[in-house]
Amino acid sequence: MALSLEEFVNSLDLRTLPRVLEIQSGIYFEGSIYEMFGNECCLSTGEVIKIIGLKIKKIIAEICEHTEGHQSLQPFELPMNFPGLFKIVADKTPYLTMEEITRTNHIGPSRIGHPHFYHQKDIKLENLIIKQGEKIVLNSVEEINGEMMVNCGVIRNHQNHSFTLPLSQEGEFYECEDEHIYTLKEIVEWKIPKNRTRTVKLSDFSNKWNSTNPFPKGFYGSLILKPVYEIQGVMKFRKDIVRILPSLDVEVKDITDCYDANWFLQLLSAEDLLEMTSDEFPVVAEVIEGPQGMQLPKSLLQPGKTIVIHKKYQALRLLASEIRSNFPKRHFLIPTSYKGKFKRRPRDFPTAYDLDIAKSEKEPLHVVATKAFHPPHEELSSVSVGDQFLVHHSQTTEVLCEGKKKVVNVLACEKILKKSYEPALLPLYMEGGFVEVIHDKKQYQISELCTQFHLPFNVKVSVRDLSIEEDILAAIPGLCLEEDITDSYLLVSDFANPRECWEIPISRLNMTVQLVSNMNRATESLLVRTLIEEITEEQYYMMRRYESSFLHPPPRPPKRPSVEETKSRLQTQVEHRTADLPKSPKSHHVDLAKKLHLNQASLDAKAVGCQNNVEQERSKIGATAIGDTNVTKVLESVPQLNWCSTAYTHNHGSLLFTVSQY
Repeated sequence: MALSLEEFVNSLDLRTLPRVLEIQSGIYFEGSIYEMFGNECCLSTGEVIKIIGLKIKKIIAEICEHTEGHQSLQPFELPMNFPGLFKIVADKTPYLTMEEITRTNHIGPSRIGHPHFYHQKDIKLENLIIKQGEKIVLNSVEEINGEMMVNCGVIRNHQNHSFTLPLSQEGEFYECEDEHIYTLKEIVEWKIPKNRTRTVKLSDFSNKWNSTNPFPKGFYGSLILKPVYEIQGVMKFRKDIVRILPSLDVEVKDITDCYDANWFLQLLSAEDLLEMTSDEFPVVAEVIEGPQGMQLPKSLLQPGKTIVIHKKYQALRLLASEIRSNFPKRHFLIPTSYKGKFKRRPRDFPTAYDLDIAKSEKEPLHVVATKAFHPPHEELSSVSVGDQFLVHHSQTTEVLCEGKKKVVNVLACEKILKKSYEPALLPLYMEGGFVEVIHDKKQYQISELCTQFHLPFNVKVSVRDLSIEEDILAAIPGLCLEEDITDSYLLVSDFANPRECWEIPISRLNMTVQLVSNMNRATESLLVRTLIEEITEEQYYMMRRYESSFLHPPPRPPKRPSVEETKSRLQTQVEHRTADLPKSPKSHHVDLAKKLHLNQASLDAKAVGCQNNVEQERSKIGATAIGDTNVTKVLESVPQLNWCSTAYTHNHGSLLFTVSQY
């Protein structure tokens, strides 16, 4: 039975690919035009094509609600690299069978590929009853005893209960609300069901994007994403992949069951190679489509090149970022075989809690304070800019709070004086600033850094890797080694020189190859070369996100004292010290404003946005604090300062101001 190409795509189950189609009614263009805008536009009647994939070519976005002050926007194309973050709105249209869910939704091995659904009624199984509205996690689809089944799970009392449902399972299944935030690329690859649109809500937008923002100013509403698909196929006697829009006006017939698909070239993507078993390697392959931007020698992966794929395996990389205060930062994946040497660089610690995490048994942590801190309790130590400390361990201590004893978590340190040391207790909630003092002048190999120190760790390349032609790390002033990443790699070599091999990443490799033949395993040792891979900011955050999802979350840092407690403390201090105030409020206010202005010059980029509000309130603070000792009124009169990200601290004579984020 002949179908239009669009009807075939709408009914296509992606799990049944590849499919072989015969063109029943072709479309022609006058002249010799055969390809237009990267898509095939001329298919002859009787031509046979093997469909190997269905991909989203572009996304058309339509704003759901009218934005006040703006005309209603027409649907527009949303670039695939749009740097926004979105929250998914659950689809209210039910799925009537498990087969419909698995046919239209992407189900994969990672968390993002595990969709969640609930059922309108109880589902009774042999050993389990799935309750109405209970969240069902779909993990995978596999054949069990000749029947296709969906491996599912429910979480009860923090325990996972696994079960299977057949594809024939009927009922009303609805999408669960999803609290996660996704990039547009993640939504395109995983979260748009086939033949459906996807409603999302824009939650964040990066101002580092060079292109024009397609949304109205200040828009953070809902929009509908409509995918435009393209068919990927292989034709006889052609080595490239053809791309066809489903809207092409042709009729096709599915002849998969009566046609030998082996007549076509056997093309494999990097993901297909990953799914091969280890026993199937090594293989000889011809590159059909090569990756863009890979820094490999002599165009190893250029189209038409014959290569040897020796094996697939997991390899370790160190994720590192350039140390700099402004954006954009560069990010790298450094192989453990890197032969350069590093020297340590000072680390910055924004809180005492960070000092507690970074302390080491190997050597005492020596830091110098960059911000002043005035403790809320007499039992705790004050900190001035320039004070130096040796960090020892965390402990608890009792403090007197409004006449009652209270236990707080503190960091036991030694304050370094000119000729002696003084014990010091710093509360873990202390929002100060510290910079590490480095006494170690030794040069380290990357393997030594991994085994002797806790990540993250700051370093600088002191001796470049002479085994590589261009060491891109040598020119970086400072690197933060953040964490080790395990990723999948292929070991590839030129067919003309099979002994010299290169590790290439599978997850970041858009490559298509044609298998030529199998090859005997090499008896001689292989010379394995690795690359320092520079990755994009999007790839960096994806790695941090998914790598961290396998780790236990760190303990929550201790809370700061409450606002009421801080107000009470400041009021008591001012009442005790009113007699020591300067006689000339005017001259004191001028001096205070000058010092606050100097502090402001060192604010980071986030604090710049609130400078104007701070400036408007300074005069109010100075005048009110001098003329009225009721600090409670002062704090309550400055609501704008609650959201400033940087703290201002000034201790002039006996007057204390602390304005910070609560």
